Amino acid sequence: MIPWVQLDSARTPDGAQELRLKRRGAEFSIMLGTNELMNSRLSGSEEALARLSCERIADAKRPGILIGGLGMGFTLRAALAALDRDAAVTVAELVPAVVAWARGPMSGIFDGCLDDPRVTLREADVGQLIRAQKAAWDAILLDVDNGPEGIVYKGNDTLYGAAGLAAARAALKPGGVLAVWSQGADSRFTRRLKQAGFAVEEINTRANGKRGARHVIWIAARTP
Repeated sequence: MIPWVQLDSARTPDGAQELRLKRRGAEFSIMLGTNELMNSRLSGSEEALARLSCERIADAKRPGILIGGLGMGFTLRAALAALDRDAAVTVAELVPAVVAWARGPMSGIFDGCLDDPRVTLREADVGQLIRAQKAAWDAILLDVDNGPEGIVYKGNDTLYGAAGLAAARAALKPGGVLAVWSQGADSRFTRRLKQAGFAVEEINTRANGKRGARHVIWIAARTP
């Protein structure tokens, strides 16, 4: 069996934990301690995050999309495949090393999508971008943790509380959607979304098409 090789590491924004990029042959993995955050062989649920969101804003003219978390680019590539040429996609990634990995050892996985003219990559906190403008986005897609809790960076907790959800709703255009990826269900988060004024769908999906672990995607629509 081909062994895993660690290619690089980086501290999380608060300095409390370490992200590690590993490779085994053509397979890549990003680890947080002993927890695998993502694997290049398992892209199905991240792609579903983009596909489901784009389906719900299909009638938007010149749609603007904000993606929180670059990861391995699965969500970004799926969004670009689903959107027309007049769309604009902003990706917020808080860890500079993840951007460097995307342009370096994992560039083959990204396949040039960061150079798509529709894409703007910001090394920034997605929460700051959400709070920066009102009624700015047709869709906000969050895949910055393993669910609605800040495990990669505790500061992300603010995204999932009442104030963070209110800010996300305000940042969406009427009829826009907030989509959140999670490794599992969370009934308290579903309740908070509803309390924040969203119409909520909780969708079960698989890590790799019809196989793999079961993940959850919340599609929360801004109601008038």
